[in-house]
Amino acid sequence: MIRAVKRTTLGRSGLEVSRVCFGTWQFGGDWGSLEEEENIAAMRRALELDINFFDTAQAYGFGASEELLGKALRDELRSRREELVIATKGGLRKDGDTMVRDSSPEWLRKGVEESLGHLGLDHIDLYQVHWPDPDTPFEETAGALQELVDEGKVRHVGVSNYGAQQMAEFERVRPVETLQPPYHLFRRDIEQDALPYCREHDIGVLAYSPLAHGLLTGKFDEDTTFPDDDWRSTSDLFRGDAFKRNLETARELGRYAEERGLTVTELAVAWTLAQPGVHVAIVGARKPSHIEGSAPAADVELTGEDLERIEQIIQGAVPVGGPTPEN
Repeated sequence: MIRAVKRTTLGRSGLEVSRVCFGTWQFGGDWGSLEEEENIAAMRRALELDINFFDTAQAYGFGASEELLGKALRDELRSRREELVIATKGGLRKDGDTMVRDSSPEWLRKGVEESLGHLGLDHIDLYQVHWPDPDTPFEETAGALQELVDEGKVRHVGVSNYGAQQMAEFERVRPVETLQPPYHLFRRDIEQDALPYCREHDIGVLAYSPLAHGLLTGKFDEDTTFPDDDWRSTSDLFRGDAFKRNLETARELGRYAEERGLTVTELAVAWTLAQPGVHVAIVGARKPSHIEGSAPAADVELTGEDLERIEQIIQGAVPVGGPTPEN
């Protein structure tokens, strides 16, 4: 029997959230075809596991992901709204077939209004700037979001994919309450400046892609392919020598996880949660069994010996990046 997922306080936001957050990027059309009934069942199963934190974004299908989340949680969002924490992101728009970073006050306000409609809510618990916009001053973005907080449409404000200097510029106008960065065993660049900055300023960190886009699930091999409508089908992360080396590393991690009575999925998510300054790991799920496989990681306590052994194993891995909006 899977126990209820542990809770934590998300840094200075004060939000009380489950340490595993249900992510919904996979419902936005970038990860292949979907089965709506099964997807809704996965979100319903997350509720049963006491996951109260759900993360989505305007750019995940420009309404598709938010609408599906709102549909799945409709009854709970009416009956126990204050128990659930709904996070979404804005600041990306489509210009033809190209995704553009746009954190201008006008686009953010439009995004908030549209997200409220798609989710069926009167306020968003946590609104995050999806990617830093080089063409809009960060102070201007921060000021626009503070106005939306003052109006009651947004409760808390965070950023995603920002570095320490970018957060510092944003904070000249209002605090950054949370950061959503990519973080997993094959991608650790936030350890250089963003994560220390967050620890110093008590910024809540909700890490996305703790399973390295599936590389750390143990389900891939050298013959794995992806549908044409899955972004991984054209990514260098999933082909060539680097892919093979990381698959072997994942296998070795899987063997160690088995010694500990864990799956490699549980080990990878637990490692992310064990890092100082990380509050939450965001995991996606298409099926109930997927979230059942990730949720137990919140209860895994890795020892110093475990962490040392994991560090040894990943020495042979190839650091990887991830998709950007412009890809």
